[in-house]
Amino acid sequence: MPKIPKILLLAASVALVLTVFLGVNSNGVSAAATGQDGAYRQINVYSEVLRHIQTDYVTDPNIPAVTNGALRGLLESLDADSSYLSPEDYRIYKADKGGKAQAGINVSKRYGYATVVSVVPGGPADKAGLVDGDILEAIEGQDTRDISLAMIRLMLEGAPGSTLTVGVVRSSRNEPDKISMIRSLQAPPPVGEALYENASILYLKPEVLDHDHVNEVETKLKGMQKAGNKKVLLDLRDVAAGDMAEAVRLANFLLKSGTIATLEGQKFPKQVFTADPAKTIQATAPVVVLVNRGTAGPAELVAAALEDNKRADVVGERTFGEGTQQKTFDLPDGAALILSVAKYESPDGKKLQDDGVTPNVLVASGLDESAGVDEEEAPQTAAPVPVVKKPGAQADEPLTKALEILKAKPA
Repeated sequence: MPKIPKILLLAASVALVLTVFLGVNSNGVSAAATGQDGAYRQINVYSEVLRHIQTDYVTDPNIPAVTNGALRGLLESLDADSSYLSPEDYRIYKADKGGKAQAGINVSKRYGYATVVSVVPGGPADKAGLVDGDILEAIEGQDTRDISLAMIRLMLEGAPGSTLTVGVVRSSRNEPDKISMIRSLQAPPPVGEALYENASILYLKPEVLDHDHVNEVETKLKGMQKAGNKKVLLDLRDVAAGDMAEAVRLANFLLKSGTIATLEGQKFPKQVFTADPAKTIQATAPVVVLVNRGTAGPAELVAAALEDNKRADVVGERTFGEGTQQKTFDLPDGAALILSVAKYESPDGKKLQDDGVTPNVLVASGLDESAGVDEEEAPQTAAPVPVVKKPGAQADEPLTKALEILKAKPA
């Protein structure tokens, strides 16, 4: 490339990063400069780094690729949900209409790579042996360090019957496992239900917290008294999908008063979600909530609301840590930012994204894929009990502990 175009491209790259980093425009640069001296110094450092890359690197560098990588890293250094989309990526992102076949994986980013938050029971990923915490090192041969989270989620989708190949990093292997699965159209199963202790304990297991599944939970809670159920065991393990508004609604079913959650950002007006007694269904029934490291987002909001308000014991492992609201900003060159503009907080003020939810009763998961519930804890219904498939011990210890706690609570 001729030297003058290279210099112009370098200048444009620096200007683009400056705009992204400071969020200023032509009318606000001087005002921002007074409060952003440190940021401007960093921009000068970035400019110097780019100059050395251009003039001293061993080969002629691809400056647009370098800049894209820097912008992607800049956004991902904020949190896992913030992304930079190149003009080409943004065109693909806007064209996506959803409704495609899925692999049955809920993903986020950790350690720079795509990470499995949870696996949909019975889905392609579950059948292929993927589990919570697996690192997706590559998708279709592309290193996930070089792909934004928004695009990773799109890459997992595809036509029904199409093959998805991923490289999975596990602690027991020196090299990534290459795993293939067939994408499928799979609706989330209905809310799982079982009865324990002579039907006094109602066990509920939603796989997703969307409108339909929360409505199912509502119906089952309303029918408790007629069915003779007196206590509730809400299993939110590996629940990582859904809607925050529906999570607030679900928490309100069990909370008569108090704060459910707050949502606030630097320029995002603070919202406080408070329990409405008119929407409460079971205000006094003893409740235990099961969570694990695959519990994320809406399910974390429910668990935190019930735990912080002393409405329920939460049993299991520390949850994954998701809970932001995003906004998309179009950039002049056709690229875009997906930026977290607010974070959800528990009633006690802990940010879900940063802290997750720590159960007041910690019990590690350790359920073998072939394991079931202990015979003495077998549900008194023909319906199967959904269980979390984990390598390890032969008993669902968190479930057993949750039942012990509920048995000890007066109805």
